[in-house]
Amino acid sequence: MREAKDEPGVITACLWEGREELLTNFFAEIELCEKALNEYLEQKKKIFARFYFVSNQALLDILSNGNNPEKVDDYLGDCFDGMKCLMFVRGPGIPYPSKRAKGMYSKEMEEVPFSSEFVMAGAVENYLCDLERCMQVNLRDQLELAKQTADNWEISERKRHEWLEDYCA
Repeated sequence: MREAKDEPGVITACLWEGREELLTNFFAEIELCEKALNEYLEQKKKIFARFYFVSNQALLDILSNGNNPEKVDDYLGDCFDGMKCLMFVRGPGIPYPSKRAKGMYSKEMEEVPFSSEFVMAGAVENYLCDLERCMQVNLRDQLELAKQTADNWEISERKRHEWLEDYCA
């Protein structure tokens, strides 16, 4: 760049001795870096398969902010079809960013509380696998509870449309 500053003409700058070899080496190094990056991202996708649903740029942002679950939260809707975000535990004495969630919101902003707080610790791809299992367990429990109340429909005096409001879609 110093040479280009001294000779600002494009043709002169391109014809400088050794320029083509230098640019060819730079290009080869960039290709090597891209290959290594793609292999790294592929490893992360194998651990948490839902990473296949996000772009590489979004995945890099997720991985680089793995210690900040509140930033990763912005991408959860891309990874999980019916989920928008988490309900983080906040309050006095709780450090920011919070690494504990007490539930989740659907894309329709329904609240689905967790039976116990979910703690996000370790590598982001690992705690997202744990979050997926936590979501499945909690939704299964909600479904079981809804089924139990539906089984006792004859006893209940509630109307069906009121009963539906008690459970997430």
